[in-house]
Amino acid sequence: MRILIRWVIMGVALFAAAWLVPGITVEADGWTVYAVMAIILALINAVVRPVLKLLTCPFIILTLGIFVLVINGFTLWLSSWIAQNWFDVGYSVDGFGAAFLGGLVVSIVSVVLSALVREEDEEAWR
Repeated sequence: MRILIRWVIMGVALFAAAWLVPGITVEADGWTVYAVMAIILALINAVVRPVLKLLTCPFIILTLGIFVLVINGFTLWLSSWIAQNWFDVGYSVDGFGAAFLGGLVVSIVSVVLSALVREEDEEAWR
């Protein structure tokens, strides 16, 4: 059940990024684009992101964690590239500026929605 909730949260966060950031476009209508993109982004975050964090650890420490936003933007851009070229999904990110802002939006929306779900989970167990 938690995986499904995380998947929905990631889909909503990707929708918010596409809605708010001008350089992110979705070519097809429907939630299937967001669902496929959420799966791809989750896999990239699980496999590639830890390696990137390990390799850029000095930059993360030097910038007091702000370099993680660059990593978030890169993972969003990479997910978009994989979605377009391998799976023919119409979620495109035009340039690193859009990827950086989109990664920021995805991070903020994911954190807020995860906190809301976590609070509801804790109240349900009381």
